[in-house]
Amino acid sequence: MQHKPVRGLSGGRLVALVCAAQVLVQIGAFFWPALLPTMIPLWGLTNSEAGWITAIFYAAYMVAVPILVTLTDRVDAKLVYLFGVGCTIAGHLLFGIYADGFWSALATRALAGIGWAGTYMTGLKLLADQVDAKLMSRAVTGHAASIGISGALSFSCAGLLAGFYGWRPAFIVAGLSAGAAWSIVALSVPRRSQPAPPSGAGLKLFDFRPVFRNRSAMAYSLAYCVHTLEMNALRGWGVAFLGFVAISTDAAATRLSPTFVLTALGLIGTAASVFGNEASIRLGRRRLIGIAMFASVVVGGSIGFVGSLSYPAAVGLLLLYGFIVWLDSSSLTAGSAGTAEPARRGATLAVHSTLGYAGGFVGPLMIGLILDLAGGMSRAAWGAAFLAVAILMLLALAAFWLIRPRELAGDRGERG
Repeated sequence: MQHKPVRGLSGGRLVALVCAAQVLVQIGAFFWPALLPTMIPLWGLTNSEAGWITAIFYAAYMVAVPILVTLTDRVDAKLVYLFGVGCTIAGHLLFGIYADGFWSALATRALAGIGWAGTYMTGLKLLADQVDAKLMSRAVTGHAASIGISGALSFSCAGLLAGFYGWRPAFIVAGLSAGAAWSIVALSVPRRSQPAPPSGAGLKLFDFRPVFRNRSAMAYSLAYCVHTLEMNALRGWGVAFLGFVAISTDAAATRLSPTFVLTALGLIGTAASVFGNEASIRLGRRRLIGIAMFASVVVGGSIGFVGSLSYPAAVGLLLLYGFIVWLDSSSLTAGSAGTAEPARRGATLAVHSTLGYAGGFVGPLMIGLILDLAGGMSRAAWGAAFLAVAILMLLALAAFWLIRPRELAGDRGERG
């Protein structure tokens, strides 16, 4: 049963308020990877340590998301969302005020990761609980766009704020922005009426075994795991890679700064994700995902070797790579949700997110480890790092085609 907004708040205004809040709360999510080239020498970090600080954000998300998202089946999603925003506020403010090295950065970025777990999918669940079926499709699209846009702007905002005021004020501003999001939702978004317990005899809130037995949903989720590994390796180290290329090829004075390129990449990726889901309906979901994964293998396997030869080549390949990486993002999530048992869709999305951000944890850490094992940043080291990601994607593609998950209703070839 759908719950309609109360206190005179229209469905369209509710969607606008939640999407605005998501932009404000997520704007600081990628401040750390955006400032990585500055922070590594400032704190004397190894590449592996920098990778750990990036990866812990996703590790914390991975641990927290199955609890927080699944709880929204029983607890008002607004309350869970506000808890997540509170963790985000604390994570950014504590980083900006107290972080002074590896361990303090690790702890505060973990807190921010818990915050992301409490705001990303729970924000979508908050909308799903309160808008009617006619508005739901646009609500999902708007929510996805707000997350994508804020993630893209995060890189440029970090660069601008740190350039004018320093890195500490940049993180403090991110915390204050999240505080504004908390106020918007707390004061303007209505609470949901007490939900009924899930239907279905013997359905337990945290019993994920039936989800793992659903081969089709799990095929999409396993592919999403490596997809997110690749995406977060790119977002986590993209600025550092471009910075290396700019310095090694004497292109440091370029107007296309690494943070600007990563912002453009995020915006292109958001558009690619929406386009990819529509294309999967027309081409067939398995076909679209297979094309995207194979293209990722080709471009990802060569970007470190070819892109490091010149800064324009690196920028062009990185933007192309971003388009390809994001192309199947919505298609994979829709595939998992669409082939889930209806009574276990929330639990399925929780598992899907957990597997995805398990990959998100491994990706940035793996890049840092490979760079250190190769003796530091060099053309060969970057080539090996991106090639390792491409090999994992190739294995994921093979597994995806062996399992052959179901198409969704309305997809071309859904009977196949």
